[in-house]
Amino acid sequence: MNDDGPTTTHAVFVDGTPQTRWYLVTTIEGSESSRVVQLGDDGDVEIGRLASCGIPVDHDAVSRRHAVLRRRGDRITIEDLGSRNRTLVNGVAIDGARRLTAGDVLSIGPMTAILATSTAARSSRQIATITELEDRLDSEVDRARRYQRSLSLVMVRFTGSADAITTHIERLGEHLRRMDLLAEYGADEIALVLPEAGLVAAEVVAARAREAGGLEVQIGIAVFPADGSSSGELISAASARRRGALGPRPAERVDLQTLLGRSLVIVDPQMQQLFELAKRVASSSITVLISGETGVGKEVVAEAIHRLSPRASGPYVRLNCAALPASLVEAELFGYEKGAFTGAVAAKLGFFEAASGGTLFLDEIGELPLAVQAKLLRVLEHRTITRVGGTSEIAIDVRLICASNRELELEARRARFREDLYFRISGFRIPVPPLRDRPSEIPVLAAHFARELSPDHSAIVDPSTLALLSNYGWPGNVRELRNVIERALVLSGNGRIEPIHLPEHVRERSAPVAASGGLDVRQRVLLVEREAVEQALEANKWNQTHAARQLGVSRFALIRLMEKHDLKARPK
Repeated sequence: MNDDGPTTTHAVFVDGTPQTRWYLVTTIEGSESSRVVQLGDDGDVEIGRLASCGIPVDHDAVSRRHAVLRRRGDRITIEDLGSRNRTLVNGVAIDGARRLTAGDVLSIGPMTAILATSTAARSSRQIATITELEDRLDSEVDRARRYQRSLSLVMVRFTGSADAITTHIERLGEHLRRMDLLAEYGADEIALVLPEAGLVAAEVVAARAREAGGLEVQIGIAVFPADGSSSGELISAASARRRGALGPRPAERVDLQTLLGRSLVIVDPQMQQLFELAKRVASSSITVLISGETGVGKEVVAEAIHRLSPRASGPYVRLNCAALPASLVEAELFGYEKGAFTGAVAAKLGFFEAASGGTLFLDEIGELPLAVQAKLLRVLEHRTITRVGGTSEIAIDVRLICASNRELELEARRARFREDLYFRISGFRIPVPPLRDRPSEIPVLAAHFARELSPDHSAIVDPSTLALLSNYGWPGNVRELRNVIERALVLSGNGRIEPIHLPEHVRERSAPVAASGGLDVRQRVLLVEREAVEQALEANKWNQTHAARQLGVSRFALIRLMEKHDLKARPK
């Protein structure tokens, strides 16, 4: 959402006919917010560095007038205006103009945008007709086929009062993404088209559809291409499965708990799709860069990629680059020969050699010294290493996964991280959202940690405690939540975690939000955001550089947040 909150959309009718609305949902790399731009009928929207552009993007990689979006009825096109760094549609650079369909992804410099559409509404969530459903599903099937994308269809039939059905459909629509399509398929039946969503994400939506008290619910799921390669086949498969005429969908999900040897809680649709993405990238050998704040679980994603890959039988070696002194990093990475330096009484294998045939995970790669970064780049390009004190080159067979809580692209522009190395390791990026952006997981994770950490696995968390935990900003993310629950268990004694067992800072920073029943979602988010920024500044004595690092954002992003919340830098 933008600073003014999300755009609320209502259907427009002309002579009783619903008009289609088209939107561009834009996000800027490194930003925690998004902007929704509505495309007017028969209008043009320019994208570029100029402030006069309809969508201004102030970045060196963006040309003054980079590209233009044109809408003519339901025909949407994007035209590159001879930009220096090109315009990408679904990851492919375009020349001239290109027609777009709903769900297409645009990339211009640091900006990523998704084209979305919605049509006639019975409420604030647009509900499409059967004809619109078939047209949209046709276009999504074509897109999924051309770009090897995921696509799911969920068919839901309700039995109950008309008012209860309408209310539940409206509530269900609130949980859908803008790119998803909600359509009527009959008097008591709806269809949900879920682009970029496989079986796991579809089942999350189906679970929400089942949460209909007093209603009987029948659900069928079809996934492209396993259940059909055309819109008609997918509708038939989902409808047959809903009626029970077709067996349940064969399970496609990989049991990550068994693979990783630990219990996982994956509830939020963002995380469901993230692990689906990890599954898809695992089969290739491309280098992966996992980004996200400290404590969000980047190392779990990295291990999942390894366990799901053809290298799963090989070693999985982890190195936290921030945990080693700069003088030792090179020797640890590449190994050393006997006598290479004082104390080197025998030759030692480095992490690259130890990971041969498997995966090497470099956590906090942004902490590597520049001199070591140059040597790492050479290793990645030539696939050989030379031990410290040695002269011979040793071939390596390693898949590299990197992680960082820094904005490495920004660090590269400031010459604090090698730009050529950044492009080499970011062949495939996976951003892990912070815990505050997946609030549905907070109470589930809290209950899970309480059971896991208690001696008899029977500890419970009081509902009032869960409410406080859900309203806290969690700057330390999942790691902080686990530590808080572990501490609370020590204090509780009887295995029931009450609010008094929580740390004082969690209770205090949760209370204003928990008590603000009159605040809407946007106000609550702004309140939590302001508190997180103020706390980071206080903890670091208003040193903006250190506070930005604690928050996991750039200093410029912190300054913008300070201006947004009217937080003035204190005099020294």
